[in-house]
Amino acid sequence: MSQNQLQSGNSSIPVNEVYWTLVAKADKKFSKIRDLPYYQRTRYDTYFYKVFKVYTQLWKFQQENRQKLVEAGLKRWEIGEIASRIGQLYFGQYMRTSEASYLSESYIFYEAILTREYFKDGLHQDVNLANKQLRFLARFLSVCLVLNRREMVYQLVNQLKMLLDECKRTFQETDFKEWKLVIQEIVKFLKADTAFMNIRPLRYSVILDLHPDSFPHVMDAKRKLRLRDALLCSYHPNEVKFSELTLDTFRMLQSLEWEPCGSFYQASMAPPSGTGSVASQNGASGPSRVNQDITDPTLPPNPRKAILFRPSATHFIAVLGTVCEELPSDGILLIYVSASGNSTHATSSPSRAGSSIGYTENIVRGFQFHSINSDSSAVNPFSSGCDTADGDSADCLRIGPRGHGGINCIYPSDLLPFTRRPLFLVIDSENSKAFKLTCVNGRVGEDLISLISIGTACFGILDGKSSGIWHGANQAMSGAEKGEPVAILLSPATSLPLPAVEPSRQSNGSIFTSFLTSPLQSFILLLGFTGSDIEKDLYSKAEKLLQFSINKLGSSLAAADNLDPVWAQTLTDPFLRRLLLRFVFCRAVLSLYSSSFNKTEYQPECMPCLPEVFSPMSSTCQAVVLQLANLFGATNRYFILGFGLKVTIDMDSEVRTGNVSLASNFEHGKLVYCMVHATQSTLLFQT
Repeated sequence: MSQNQLQSGNSSIPVNEVYWTLVAKADKKFSKIRDLPYYQRTRYDTYFYKVFKVYTQLWKFQQENRQKLVEAGLKRWEIGEIASRIGQLYFGQYMRTSEASYLSESYIFYEAILTREYFKDGLHQDVNLANKQLRFLARFLSVCLVLNRREMVYQLVNQLKMLLDECKRTFQETDFKEWKLVIQEIVKFLKADTAFMNIRPLRYSVILDLHPDSFPHVMDAKRKLRLRDALLCSYHPNEVKFSELTLDTFRMLQSLEWEPCGSFYQASMAPPSGTGSVASQNGASGPSRVNQDITDPTLPPNPRKAILFRPSATHFIAVLGTVCEELPSDGILLIYVSASGNSTHATSSPSRAGSSIGYTENIVRGFQFHSINSDSSAVNPFSSGCDTADGDSADCLRIGPRGHGGINCIYPSDLLPFTRRPLFLVIDSENSKAFKLTCVNGRVGEDLISLISIGTACFGILDGKSSGIWHGANQAMSGAEKGEPVAILLSPATSLPLPAVEPSRQSNGSIFTSFLTSPLQSFILLLGFTGSDIEKDLYSKAEKLLQFSINKLGSSLAAADNLDPVWAQTLTDPFLRRLLLRFVFCRAVLSLYSSSFNKTEYQPECMPCLPEVFSPMSSTCQAVVLQLANLFGATNRYFILGFGLKVTIDMDSEVRTGNVSLASNFEHGKLVYCMVHATQSTLLFQT
């Protein structure tokens, strides 16, 4: 029904009655969809379009009849409540589709509420109104975090602190303890996710990263898969998070999206069907400031993402099954799990698992990050093999608090039924080796021999030759012969502490995930530097050098004649290609680093095996690490090995380095010599 039809059909009814009828209708539809899951592709689209439609009518009606409605008693906070609901709807649609335009529209409405101070009048007389303002600020914070609007984030945090102090003074009989926990949570989050970690966009930038049109041809690619969906799950006791968005998930979420680019924004571009008039009628000054949030329409859409926070194992599997069922024929699903595998590290404090987590989620999750948050803390009367006699979790990942049996545990065998579809698995856990595949002669068989349920010992002999043998598989799982081979990236069993930051893993997120999303910043922190130690020009040179090196690795990988088809079919996707190349860099850095050298527990692994030329001990990878370390004057932090090998690496003219020599001790009394010249880097290795 159009706006004119609405008015003409109710000409005899007072304007305020028409308005409140629309409000009741909108509230009813909103309550029906607020808890619908985000992970199903099209099942609930009709619901969302209907709600958008009624809120479009409501918003336009109050605009055209504002004076009459105010005279009839309409308050400004009630207008703000409508705008807040629309902002929540847009954010919810972004969470379902990963379309940047919805995220931008959500920002526009929230910013309009903030600048027009809809909740200001009567704020200090009504505690309910004060809570509305607090909830609005918390929700707007979530939008700004995902949109990477850090200046607005800090502004909102300050407003939240000041408002809470005022509320404590004004409403002394009210307990605002939970809101104090919310502020503590966002402060910890911002302390861990520093400006230095965001100096470069985590999202895929066609300006900084290689454009998909420039990808080299992959020799052995029998098919070209696209990342269509991603399932992101993270749980560590006392980990840094805000609402249901943990630091690791936050970084991975951004790395699987395109960086917005304002040059492709069109002011007259019509929004998707069913949502258009809401965006155009908001009247906010926001569009001029968020126009850079529209991506290049020639690029593929962002992969859809399901964010799972503390799900039960059954719920995790249910979501995984739904996503696999809806995966397009040319699609591949990324599964990212960051979780503890050892119960000695998985002890959750009652306060953390209870009041702080629950309240913050209830505040912000009204329409944000609620995709999955099952009550995994409920007592389960049944025991599980996950809790062994000695208290250790031998072969599983804990995605919820300990003490409830297998309901919070994910085993490798849980994923086997879903290997009928292409999967790209990223496991970030000290127990990641439980997801290792049996590998013979450097390759994983096409029949996906097993996802074994026991950790295996796997390492290469450092003699310039590939052992090609993976040992320790003692439990093969049958019935996997008809499935798709799985691409797997596994984190180190032990996380290497960063000298420049606090040693606690939970305080700063995982170093493995950090390398996959912010490789240069992670490399710098590993050297013991902080953001304030690095000059802008030096960082720029290092960024160009790393990007040059990674692009060269990508070209070599695409041209490799012994590249496993599992990797070949993913190299045409920009997000998966970047993850894989960053993994190669991460593995080389951690393997050659002096504190972790020759210690397999600090080294990540991948399945199937990559060609030997991309192993950490290859001259190619050693040259990448050495050149970057030399730029920061930190070559003494790495062991560079060679056995009568001579390699010449051409370097970009803008990142040339001066003469330097290095002599590093190595076991068995071997010495390594490195000489870097002005126009090229030549590594001379002598035994």
